[in-house]
Amino acid sequence: MGVGGVAQNRQMDAPVGDPSLVESGPGAAYPGCPVTVAEAEERGEELRTPTWGIGSAIITIAAAIVLGLGAAVPLLLLDAPLAITAVVGTLVPWLALAGWPLLVTRWKGNGPRIDLGFRLTWSDVGWGVSAGVVGLMLAAVVALITQSIAGDFSSAAGDVALELRDEGPFLALLVFAILVMVGAPIVEEIAFRGMLYNSLRKKGLGAFWTIAITAVAFSVFHFEPIRFFLLLPIGVMYGLVRWKTGSLGASMVAHGVNNTPAALVVLLGVPEVTP
Repeated sequence: MGVGGVAQNRQMDAPVGDPSLVESGPGAAYPGCPVTVAEAEERGEELRTPTWGIGSAIITIAAAIVLGLGAAVPLLLLDAPLAITAVVGTLVPWLALAGWPLLVTRWKGNGPRIDLGFRLTWSDVGWGVSAGVVGLMLAAVVALITQSIAGDFSSAAGDVALELRDEGPFLALLVFAILVMVGAPIVEEIAFRGMLYNSLRKKGLGAFWTIAITAVAFSVFHFEPIRFFLLLPIGVMYGLVRWKTGSLGASMVAHGVNNTPAALVVLLGVPEVTP
């Protein structure tokens, strides 16, 4: 497909007013690619055609699962303190979840900033906050429906946080809360709305199916069946804000908005954590 064809397809696919409508260099752009590609071209940067794709996305998610299981076994066998188990068990999968996309886009593309859409403008923040608030509202509705059917439930992270609050030390709870509020939104968005989203768009999949698939993959990845339908609309909102802005930073903000309330509830010592 020529440069003109890419520009035309992107105009048909992107929302009105999306800055990613600006055409990028030959081979670097594809329908739905991050706005950072166009911005790099406007700055006169020479871009190369990324050769990472679906395989890299599969490696990202599969390796994270393998590393998570690999870390859990020795921690359980050694009966490690909860504080160590919580922090190490959270961080180790991130080596793949964020580490591989950062590495492979530098190795086989133009680097993570351009290829994955690392950008955060005030407009991105506004869209991210809005998407995060809507996501919380949708999740609350789904949580009430789920609770009426399955009874009370909580998240795995919420259960760990409650145990840390009861067993201490407070520093461990603080570190875990920061990982949930800041670390997880960054790392998980790099994997799902970064590597997976862009791999699907690069393969030629439309925006609708890309948003749907990334939302389902994100929900399944948490391995909490009872919370699947709660996580699904949240994942859809992250995908929508990534599509609207072309920016990974916007979906990171939305994710952070979703994760922060529950983490603060536990951190501040409120007795109950709502699902």
